[in-house]
Amino acid sequence: MLDASTQSRLLQQYPMLRELSEPDLKDLLATSTTIHLPAGTVVFDENQPCQGFPLLLSGSIRVIKAAPNGRELLLYHVLPGESCILTSSCLLGHTRYHARGTAEQPLKIVMLPASIFQTLIGKQEAFRTYVFHLFSDRLTDLMQLVSAVAFQKLDQRLANLLTSKANPVQTTHQALADELGSAREIVSRLLKGYAEQGWVKLGREQIEITDLAALKKLAES
Repeated sequence: MLDASTQSRLLQQYPMLRELSEPDLKDLLATSTTIHLPAGTVVFDENQPCQGFPLLLSGSIRVIKAAPNGRELLLYHVLPGESCILTSSCLLGHTRYHARGTAEQPLKIVMLPASIFQTLIGKQEAFRTYVFHLFSDRLTDLMQLVSAVAFQKLDQRLANLLTSKANPVQTTHQALADELGSAREIVSRLLKGYAEQGWVKLGREQIEITDLAALKKLAES
């Protein structure tokens, strides 16, 4: 049973739950559990069975696809008020996970049992609309990712990634490589080239953008 504070926060961040019938909402609140996970925890991994439907109250989850050689490709992030479409897919298709989710920050999650998820999908239009709306949004994001990987050069993708972040960019070369699904050495070489052209200044775990227009031009070329 969720405590009163968690119930209030859950209904605030996931307003579609307020539209559930009273019996279904009561069952959800009575059978769901609260999970706290520290940063760096693997929330789910490839080939693991799905244990329930997570509703994130705080923190963020990084969902990646890993290759046997250790390279990673960022698929998307899960933030408070959202949930994971891979989890929805696993529950709907009765399959195992095909990617890995890791806690970027400490997490507070309300975990709905799989049986409650199936009931709500079948009976409650508001919940069903929420889940499939997420599918639509994530599919658009993933199509953009596929397009970028297939049709853009890595230097364009790196420029686009840098310009999408707050300046100065607080990150490491390895973190950028992970987001791009590339190797750190390649990203470092590209950043060095940007620095030589006066587009960025490189520091310790920091990249200051000094010519935003040039990076945007490269990203859009």
